[in-house]
Amino acid sequence: QVQLVESGRGLVQPGGSLRLSCAASGRISRIFAMCWYRQAPGEQRELVATITSGGSTNYVDSVKGRFTISRDNAKNTVILQMNSLKAEDTAVYYCNAAIVRVGEWSSVPYWGQGTQVTVSS
Repeated sequence: QVQLVESGRGLVQPGGSLRLSCAASGRISRIFAMCWYRQAPGEQRELVATITSGGSTNYVDSVKGRFTISRDNAKNTVILQMNSLKAEDTAVYYCNAAIVRVGEWSSVPYWGQGTQVTVSS
């Protein structure tokens, strides 16, 4: 069994910061890309940031310069550091990872349970 567990939900004021983390556990052989998505009420799920196993990153334009994605391959963890938060960043944030399980050859996408981020004064 493989699972992703997120932490770091919270309520912050505009301009504030929040750090989300997501740890993968279970019978894991390898993890390829790790991502953060978000979904605001009434909106489609949006890809926010991606980091490859080699450390290359990509961001949606609306968070560039404010959010930083990083990973610790030894701990199978991905981090999203969010600075200068805005009201429009309010959403449920989900981590996603392409994981190869022990004894298998191809990766399978796994999702975290989601964590609420609310930016409000």
